[in-house]
Amino acid sequence: QMQLVESGGGLVQAGGSLRLSCTASGRSFTSYYMGWFRQAPGKEREFVGAISWAGSSTLYADSVKGRFTISRDNNKNTVYLQMNSVKVEDTADYYCAAKATVQALNVMRQQALMDYWGKGTLVTVSS
Repeated sequence: QMQLVESGGGLVQAGGSLRLSCTASGRSFTSYYMGWFRQAPGKEREFVGAISWAGSSTLYADSVKGRFTISRDNNKNTVYLQMNSVKVEDTADYYCAAKATVQALNVMRQQALMDYWGKGTLVTVSS
């Protein structure tokens, strides 16, 4: 089992920045690709972005491309989501997820295929 714990959520003004963290334990972190997903109130959970095990490749949803950046520190078993130029529509619960044995980064868009999930951290963007 892998445990994932997100942190860093909170209230931020539109146009501001926030950095989320997700720390893993229980399994070899470098064996897993990591992804971020979000669920806004009344909406389905959606893909935000993903990163390969070495951090050499990233993938983003069109809605966050150019504003959000995913990175990871394998020495700290942590993946980050840097959120810049946030918008009111970025308000959501943000979840990190892990998947092993990934053939292509695009697979990380499919939340049904994730092996492990965190419990989420709430980000609220005010206007």
